[in-house]
Amino acid sequence: MRMSYEKKKGLYGYGFIALWFVGALMFFIIPVIQSFIYSFYDVKPDVGALIMSPLGFANYKRAFATDPDFRVNLTSVLGQTAWQLPVILVFSLFVAIIINQKFRGRTFARAVFFLPVIIATGPVYAIITGNLDTSGTADAEQFSTMFSSDMVDELLEFVGIYGFNDQLTDMLSTMTSDILNLVWKCGIQIIIFLSALQGIPTSAKEAAAIEGATSWEFFWKITLPYVSPMILVNLVYTIIDTFTDPTNVVMEQVLSVQDDWRYGYSAAMAWSYFAIVLLAVGIIFAVMNRIVYYDD
Repeated sequence: MRMSYEKKKGLYGYGFIALWFVGALMFFIIPVIQSFIYSFYDVKPDVGALIMSPLGFANYKRAFATDPDFRVNLTSVLGQTAWQLPVILVFSLFVAIIINQKFRGRTFARAVFFLPVIIATGPVYAIITGNLDTSGTADAEQFSTMFSSDMVDELLEFVGIYGFNDQLTDMLSTMTSDILNLVWKCGIQIIIFLSALQGIPTSAKEAAAIEGATSWEFFWKITLPYVSPMILVNLVYTIIDTFTDPTNVVMEQVLSVQDDWRYGYSAAMAWSYFAIVLLAVGIIFAVMNRIVYYDD
């Protein structure tokens, strides 16, 4: 059978896509659909099969009405994300602006800030954070203290205002003691901001220099508008990355219930959590999309 060269190339493309489609269908699409179906049933394992008893929306009502742990954990994750989000974005933009400058060792500095992305899920991170269960290292807890800090507590106590505002003190203490985790979550965001900074046209820089703009004015009038689309991208990425972190308490509860063979209730919590994540992303996208500067 004769066919043109263009059709042959098209068949090669469909062949490569078919491999991905089969994998996505078997290992993602079908499990997602099954998980959504499980959320409306009481699923119990049996020999060679699963016994499914219909419950309607009972699993969802249980998650929000009768299970206090899920509500508390969900509130905790939402509050933690609320203060981590601006800290990660501001720090990422700050570092990106610095390593975008010309100085000796710039390549090494960029590699250092991106290195956590490579090893953040490995045993090195487990040792640094003192996770003895996964690292199996007896001295991991002592080693992890190198990366924790209680300087804010000591500073507040030194100036005599420690305990003046318990909520503020707790928030500052949490931020500083968890600073390593925050820095290690900024690698991708720094790269995205760096690419945006390098995309600022030379004409805009030259025009600002001719007009005598200061560095402060250049940041607010040139840099920030041009990187604002990437701020939206990093917001969405950071929200999803934080909410789907397997170490947060909601994810731990979902996985714990699943390990306890309660597949239906676990699926209901997971889908409820998924809806909340989508809602948060939608709100951020709707708000930020109105103030983002797009260079037509």
